[in-house]
This record gives sequence, C-alpha cells and structure tokens, in this order.
Amino acid sequence: MRHFSVCWPAFLLVLACGSPNSSATSAAGAVVVPAPARTANLVYPWLAQPGPASQTVAARFPAPAGCRRLATTAGSWGEWLRYLPLSPAGTPVRTYSGALKDRQDVVAAVIRIDVGTQNLQQCADAIIRLRAEYGFSHDPNQIHFHLTTGYDFWFSDYVAGKTFKVVDEEVTPAAKSVEAPTHAALARYLVPTFGYAGTLSLSHELRPVALAAVRPGDVLIHGGAPGHAVLVLDVAENPTTHEKFMLLAQSYMPAQSIHVLHNGADMRLGAWFPVEPEKKVVSTPEWDFGQAELGRFPG
Repeated sequence: MRHFSVCWPAFLLVLACGSPNSSATSAAGAVVVPAPARTANLVYPWLAQPGPASQTVAARFPAPAGCRRLATTAGSWGEWLRYLPLSPAGTPVRTYSGALKDRQDVVAAVIRIDVGTQNLQQCADAIIRLRAEYGFSHDPNQIHFHLTTGYDFWFSDYVAGKTFKVVDEEVTPAAKSVEAPTHAALARYLVPTFGYAGTLSLSHELRPVALAAVRPGDVLIHGGAPGHAVLVLDVAENPTTHEKFMLLAQSYMPAQSIHVLHNGADMRLGAWFPVEPEKKVVSTPEWDFGQAELGRFPG
C-alpha cells in the first residue's frame, strides 16, 4: 500500500477578553484576561494523565491584550482543543524518525501527542488524528472519515470486522477480525485512514465557512497535490474594535510533531494571527491559503 504525504493526497483520489472582574494588568500596563476555566469532562485518551493546567494551549497563550476568547460550549470540539496538553516550553518539533524539523522558527509550542513511527501523520492526518481522539473521548461510534474515493470508513465498522482493500486503485470492503473498541484499536484504524485520506478528502468533509465567522476547530485547507491543512485551535476578539485573532496548529511533511505556529511576521502577537477577511490570502508560516479556504466539521 503506497502512502502519499498528507499534503500530497492519496492516489485515490474571540470573543474579546473575559469579564472585567477577572482581568489582570501586565507589567506593560495592558489588560490581560485569563482563559476561561476548563470543564471537568475533557479527556485526552492517548494520555494516562493530561498534565498540569499550566501546560495547556489556553494557559500558555493568553489572548492578545484587550481581547477575550470566543465562548465555547462545555465539552465541545472547540473547548477540547483550547485545553490540549502541551510539551514543556522549548521542546523541539521532531519527525517520525526522530530527526529535527528544519523550520524550528515556525514553532511556538509542541502538542503533547505522539507522531508515530511511520511517515503518516502529516498535515490533514494530524487533524484527522485529533478529531478522532476527540470523538473517542465522547462517542466512538461517531468516528468516521471519507477516503479520497468517497468510501466512508467508520471506526464502528472497523472493530466489528469490516475494513477495506485497494485493488487497481479501487476500494472495496474487506473482512478482518472483530475486536473491542479500545484506544489501541483506534490507532490501528487510523493507519489505513491516514494512507487513503488526505487534504482533498478532508476538504470535502468540511462545510465552507466565511473567514469573518471563524471559530475554534475550523480548518484552513487546500485540497490537492500538493495541499496543506492548518487547524484553528482558538479564536479571540477585541470587543471594541471587533478585530479577531486565531491560534493555529499543524503537522507537515515528513510526518512530525503537531505544533502551534509562531507568527514571525508580527512578533508582538507571538502565536496569534490576525483574522483579515478583507485580504485574499491567509498567510501561515509554511503555506498561504485562499481567503475562502476555511472549513468546519459538521455537527
């Protein structure tokens, strides 16, 4: 089975700052609003323990001065991403082989999640991985992804003994052993998913959304060969000016640690990127997306 890079698809083919009573003042005099408290039902299934509250996306990256994060529903995809556990500050991005990523300058933080030992978990695959992990923590029976051919591959079918095979570029159902719906089974399910899904198929999974309406959990995506996908981890907004800013995360190729992106174009913003609907291009450190290339998972 030949695997194409997530950015080269398979051949089948905020809202502004918290309440005034909770705000603090930085040394520079700017108002800094703490992140909303996480709810108790957030689970990160690949970790025995999620780690300290100080090592999460929300804690490490306060909203830009004068802004607050968009409200999210308790237990939602957006809230789950907001509190993703991070590796210690200064952790470098490594590829599946253990080598260092060439562009460490684009890295603001590393998500505390494994990359695997194969060249699989690249850009769209990393988003599929996180979405699958979120689904596993809520309702494993709802986990499914379309392959580039359109074949709808369900985790519930996989553990029930139904998988697929590829012959002459045709995907057909195939049998496998029945197994319990464990996290280890999820990892096995994701291997063929990564191999035969990619930016093109993921772009078809998502519904288009206007950049001005961006929310945590949305995806900047260009489906194709090559293509790329970047996940919106969080969004903040200034209540006075209505300017919005977003935190972004990606994997790349070869498969590498999922990492929060650093905004090298505006050092004042750190890891936050301005949302600029009036521009035709959304620039990220390693890819420029069209203004209309934003999608949202259904539901």
